[in-house]
Amino acid sequence: MITEKSRRFEAGPQSLALFEEEQKHIAPGLQSIALFSRIAVESGRGCVIRDVDGRQYLDFVAGIGVASLGHAHPEYVKTVSEQLSRITVGSFTSAHRASFCRNLAAVTPAGLDRVQMYSSGAEAVEAAVRLAKSRTKKFELIGFWGGFHGKTGGVLGLLGDSFKHALGPLMPGLYLSPYPNPSRCPFGTKERHDCAAHCLEFLREMAKRETSGAVAAIIAEPIQGTAGNVIPPPGFLRGLKEIARELGALYISDEMITGFGRTGRWFGCEHDSVIPDIMTVGKGMAGGFPVSAVITSSEIAQSKPFANPSGSSSSYGGNPFAAAAADATLSVIVKENLVDNSRNVGEFLLGKLAELKGRCPLIGEVRGRGLLLGVDLINPETGKPLETAICRELFEDCLSQGLLTMAYNPNFRINPPLVITREEALRGVEILESALGSLLRAHGWNT
Repeated sequence: MITEKSRRFEAGPQSLALFEEEQKHIAPGLQSIALFSRIAVESGRGCVIRDVDGRQYLDFVAGIGVASLGHAHPEYVKTVSEQLSRITVGSFTSAHRASFCRNLAAVTPAGLDRVQMYSSGAEAVEAAVRLAKSRTKKFELIGFWGGFHGKTGGVLGLLGDSFKHALGPLMPGLYLSPYPNPSRCPFGTKERHDCAAHCLEFLREMAKRETSGAVAAIIAEPIQGTAGNVIPPPGFLRGLKEIARELGALYISDEMITGFGRTGRWFGCEHDSVIPDIMTVGKGMAGGFPVSAVITSSEIAQSKPFANPSGSSSSYGGNPFAAAAADATLSVIVKENLVDNSRNVGEFLLGKLAELKGRCPLIGEVRGRGLLLGVDLINPETGKPLETAICRELFEDCLSQGLLTMAYNPNFRINPPLVITREEALRGVEILESALGSLLRAHGWNT
């Protein structure tokens, strides 16, 4: 029995007017967070977003991990603005691109010192696939359940969920294998190590029985983002590289979400002490500008046809404007020790979420590394994932109290800007706790 209504959010009049005007012309399919909130943004500073009605929101989303420096970082704004006034397009060498490539090589895993820049995550993943095929002269690819590597045709078949339904036929030669989710192991295994071992053994057998023996690459996220920031057990990534070697294939670490300090290390693969053959990066690498990249070794980068003139190029990815954004972002991450901040504030935030879990029966699990955290919401009566309609109530209540989250899903992600402070993190948890309390009372659940 409902005893109290949780607070519902309604965007301000100016936001609603702009949203409705845009809806007359924009195609369907925007991200859920934009459609559900219907706010129109006006500005931002650090970890705070302001809409056109003057309302402010603490940002626990960062454009889904994109705004690594937060919003309107002064040094970023200065560098990008200066470049905008000079020149923006073309594949010619620029001072910022040379600086970015040099400084990037200083923080990547040993031996990964060659980079090619693109403009989207899917474009970079497609390029990494071309590179793997060029190197191995093979053509098959293996991904994982729950994985996400973009929405373009070449990698659509590697999406490990139902998103690809009704979008076939898919590219041939793509295979999927179970990913070890410690809390919901696909094999029902209770121990973390055993879950990883089972998944690795299944992968070996699957490669033998289902592929034609021409696997060019195994691609995996070191932490699965879209699946809810799922962290595999220790040793799993090292096992993937071993199996790739057995197959004569390359191991691609898709670091689109986990790169550039997001997990408290420069790159997610470092948590398992593994050096991939290829990394794909993006999102936080340019502070919001659409830039992505493929990073690999000098030896692999020479593989043809990828290495032929124009064989791996992009019209937008490495232009002077994009390079300035990437160079400024990397510079700020280094100067302001944002990798350390991600680790330290992330540990603090995870601890506070764990404390909240102990007080709130709506939370089934919390997990995370650095500022890439996940929260599983459950129905306290059934123990099953919380119904999405009820999650929407939580999302709207958080918004009404000034917290922007992805809590419209039962397994929602928390990935604020890397510049977030402990005080801001604590304030976000306090708002979340208030909204969860309202939800419990609204649905008559015992607290």
